[in-house]
Amino acid sequence: MATVNIGLMPMAHGEAPVPDAIVGTWEADDGTVKLDMFKAGAEFQARMLYGNEIVEADNVTFKKDAKNPDPTLRSRSLKNIVFITGLHWENGEWSGGSIYDASSGRTYNCKAAVKDGKMHLRGYLGLPAMGQTRTFHRVRG
Repeated sequence: MATVNIGLMPMAHGEAPVPDAIVGTWEADDGTVKLDMFKAGAEFQARMLYGNEIVEADNVTFKKDAKNPDPTLRSRSLKNIVFITGLHWENGEWSGGSIYDASSGRTYNCKAAVKDGKMHLRGYLGLPAMGQTRTFHRVRG
């Protein structure tokens, strides 16, 4: 999917992003998380490809979704689960989404923006000002 975005690279030079600019593989700047953003109908979603909180100490085996509030999902693997849902493009950003934190079993509101070639993903409860932003860079190949 990353090759689909070659034509979207002008955004790295300060131009406004287009709705599909978020699609592709992204890695947190600190290297702890890798995700695959994709379009599903009218919304954007993401799968967790790697995360230090979702793999065992061997960095290979995926943990189970043990803290999920739904007891029937606690035995599922965290490999490739869709953990971001509901993002919609509006007014130059993706908003209205939800992000599931498997390490706590909690779900937060989220929004994202792409600026200067970086994706800024913000998770929050209530107001966006009451949250945390992670910065990601695009992974090629």
